[in-house]
Amino acid sequence: MKIFLESIHGELNFKGTNERGQSLHFSGNKEAVSPMESVLMAVAACSAIDVEMILKKMRQNVTDVKVEVSGVRADAVPAVFTKIDLHYIISGDLKEEKGIKAVEMSMNEYCSVSKMLAHSVEIGFTVEVRPDQWNEQM
Repeated sequence: MKIFLESIHGELNFKGTNERGQSLHFSGNKEAVSPMESVLMAVAACSAIDVEMILKKMRQNVTDVKVEVSGVRADAVPAVFTKIDLHYIISGDLKEEKGIKAVEMSMNEYCSVSKMLAHSVEIGFTVEVRPDQWNEQM
């Protein structure tokens, strides 16, 4: 795996591009996603992909997976994450215990990002399973 990072229009703005030509913008001045925000996004995306795949293998009808993530950072520099909490909202026609099991499997076995972070960060999660009709009312 390889990426290329380059500065772009403005101070502290960068574009990261992968080998397939797909890119993300990062910023140190709030004009784009910060590198630390991207870490939270990465753990959520990694796990959400796992959860959706696991539930499909369990033959559960998943229509939506959302993850709300919060991170607490150290006061001292480097301001690393000391705690990350993820709240999964899984919608569809599925059994609650299957949704919980899928998240547990992702966080404890499959998600590379969470496994990497777990060596130095306390990671917690909660799971909420919503039937499709609940989402339609929102």
